[in-house]
Amino acid sequence: MTSRPATSYPVTSLPDNSLSAFAQADQDRLIAVYRIRCDASDIETRALAVAIEQSVEMPTSAISDPRVATEVVGRVEGITDIGGGRFEARVALAVETTGLEPGQLLNMLFGNASILDDIELARIELPPALTRSFAGPRFGEAGLKARVGAAGRALTCSALKPIGLSPIALAGLASKLARGGLDYIKDDHGLADQISAPFAERVPAVAAAVRAATGDTGHDTRYLPSVTGNLDALRRQVRIARDCGLDTLLIAPMVVGLPAFHTIVRENADMAVIAHPAMAGATRIAPVALIGTLFRALGADGIIYPNVGGRFGYSTETCRAIAAAADAPMGGLKPSLPVPAGGMTLKRIPEILSFYRENAMLLIGGDLLGAGDRMIEEARAFQSAVADFDYQLGIAAE
Repeated sequence: MTSRPATSYPVTSLPDNSLSAFAQADQDRLIAVYRIRCDASDIETRALAVAIEQSVEMPTSAISDPRVATEVVGRVEGITDIGGGRFEARVALAVETTGLEPGQLLNMLFGNASILDDIELARIELPPALTRSFAGPRFGEAGLKARVGAAGRALTCSALKPIGLSPIALAGLASKLARGGLDYIKDDHGLADQISAPFAERVPAVAAAVRAATGDTGHDTRYLPSVTGNLDALRRQVRIARDCGLDTLLIAPMVVGLPAFHTIVRENADMAVIAHPAMAGATRIAPVALIGTLFRALGADGIIYPNVGGRFGYSTETCRAIAAAADAPMGGLKPSLPVPAGGMTLKRIPEILSFYRENAMLLIGGDLLGAGDRMIEEARAFQSAVADFDYQLGIAAE
């Protein structure tokens, strides 16, 4: 393996920063775990260089302020060899450097280091100061279930697509899915304010269709419009959704930006938000860190991600880790509801439920939309399969 130059910053003068100096993280420190690919002989130097890069970004020998040297400079708290020429470095960062702001938090976690192609942000541990500031999901798993009267079971969801359909056509699809008794119907994340179905026309049409269907079925199906654009556009679209009587939104945090995402969550505390993972693979941030931890901390009540065996390459271990992160203790934050998706089919319902049990929202799009004239019947079968599943035994009902 070719050794990579560590950095232009000297690390030998890092004040009191050795692998043994800080055995445990301070309560007010943000923890980032980086996976680094390098020779074993270089890993301590590389880890220290990352700690500097992600904190003060300058030679530590030039830091004359004692407080900055001891409190702001990143600390390497441990290094683990995970095999294959890769190591995990645990780095403690000062919370004050984040400004308690989502964009700056991401910047301090992985801003410059993301440009280095041998480093991945693997995991994040948020201290109480950050969990208090961001507040996490307002409703979470329990709230999403309560909205549709579901208890002791997983939820069902489908998507409106493809892009290019008119508002009337999309409303027709939504009507069929709602008449099949699904819990949630979301816009495809690709639906925006396009000429084929402008937001101001699409959302009222779909909302009215779902409302009419739920009036007939008696099941309170929720419609999630996809809100997109800059912060001004997001706010306009949220107002339209409110005017249509909607209380649940779909947002792609990495497309609109983490600060805008968190602002919409904060300004609309009575509305639930499902986070879509579009652009989540454009950085070397592990899915468990980005989707399971950051999206949850910034307020996602539900987190969509590619389930194992679908169109994308997430492994069983990755999906399990995301689901675990969504429910793990995090400074008192509510759990986010896992929404496994990405090419799921009706035939896989027992398998998916055996894996997640009741702690999930199953999202099946294309397989339902392809049912054509039988869409209502197939949606009913989907809902029944989820409602009748034996969650204690983890098997389909006889």
